Amino acid sequence: MGELRADWRLRLRREDAHGPICGAGVLVDQYTALTCAHVVRHPDAVMWLEFAENGALEPVSARVMPGGWLPDGESGEDVAVLRLDSPRPGARRAPLEPRMWGGMEVYATGYAEGFDDGMSLWGRIGGASGERVQLDAVTKAEVVRAGFSGAGVCTRPEEGRPARVVGLVVSWRGDLGEVLPEDNRLSFSYLIPVDRIAELSPVVEELSSPYAWDHGFEERLTRWFDDPDGDPVKITVVPPGSGKDRSLRHLAHRAHVVHRGGAGRPELIDHALGQVAFPAGEYLAYWDWLRGAKPPPARAADRAPVRPVTVLVDGLDEEPQPDSLVELLTRVRVLGLRLLLVFRHEGGPGWTASRDRLLRPALLHHADTLLDRLQRVEVTLAISRDVVDSDSLGSVTATADRRRAERRLIDGVRDPQQQLTRVRALIRALRADLSRHGDR
Repeated sequence: MGELRADWRLRLRREDAHGPICGAGVLVDQYTALTCAHVVRHPDAVMWLEFAENGALEPVSARVMPGGWLPDGESGEDVAVLRLDSPRPGARRAPLEPRMWGGMEVYATGYAEGFDDGMSLWGRIGGASGERVQLDAVTKAEVVRAGFSGAGVCTRPEEGRPARVVGLVVSWRGDLGEVLPEDNRLSFSYLIPVDRIAELSPVVEELSSPYAWDHGFEERLTRWFDDPDGDPVKITVVPPGSGKDRSLRHLAHRAHVVHRGGAGRPELIDHALGQVAFPAGEYLAYWDWLRGAKPPPARAADRAPVRPVTVLVDGLDEEPQPDSLVELLTRVRVLGLRLLLVFRHEGGPGWTASRDRLLRPALLHHADTLLDRLQRVEVTLAISRDVVDSDSLGSVTATADRRRAERRLIDGVRDPQQQLTRVRALIRALRADLSRHGDR
């Protein structure tokens, strides 16, 4: 089965946040949504967008962006591209699919009268009708109706692959002109395909491009944010204007502190200290230490937050003095904060310092922490099986002992890149060992 709920499915209201429900929409990135022009009615209208399937996301007002008013015309347009008045980076966006074919099984969720929480109708892609595409329902009762305009027409969801949006519901038509589809002899739904919307809107063309997003990078970065045992320092290269760049911007809200390369370091210090519990009256002592003016306060390393806290440094190689920033980040690491270091160009300024003074020490220490945990787990399991005595203690920690020998060999590796490769392999092995013992 695929996803049951989708953040990107929008319920639209007119007038204000409590106004009448007037249709549906699709969130295509944290700033942008699509719906039908006839739902919006006027190019200067303010619409309210609700995340009907995720109550944790606040509704937001939106209005037609410049060049986003594409009303119904001779070519079959009926699209409004909306700009949210405030972004919703926490919402998962709709994956746009510009390809479709006859017979493709699809569905749409709308908000017809009496179904404010949504209803879903299924059908198959039929033939072309001008610039629109006919959507064939199994029965006339499954033809779209008022409240479905602007709804995303989606492919059938599959395990491990979410539904993709191939178009927007724009209308239905019955041969007798009756108000309800079932009161006509023949009734059909119609959609406007994503590829046609892309022809009309440069914004949608860019967002629906196969290079618009880096899905693999998103998955890896999401796993890292979600995993408290993830590497304490992560370095990545994100070329400006790339799909990877767009994906990073969509996930940057996951970091607790975001520092842009070239921004003032005092602001970074303030935000980092805002994540740490230190004794009353000692703020200036921590401030002076982080800026490098004084020694560390007593037990500074014990102030690490209980929950994982991440600092994103976006564009470290765009920093005027990257080595000074790296020095500050080594002190931030003492406080237990995780680091996501983004370089805009591989090998840019600060690259070697980040690798040798931040990444390598953090990964080596992380391997030591996992080793200690593995040894404790093995002893605990042995005790639970009543197999521990003074003679058997070494044998029950055999896996940890073997990994510890591998760890000692890594200290003898002089090439920095080879040492990183070896310690990463050891960390993967330790995680697998812990997982086999039921420690995740």
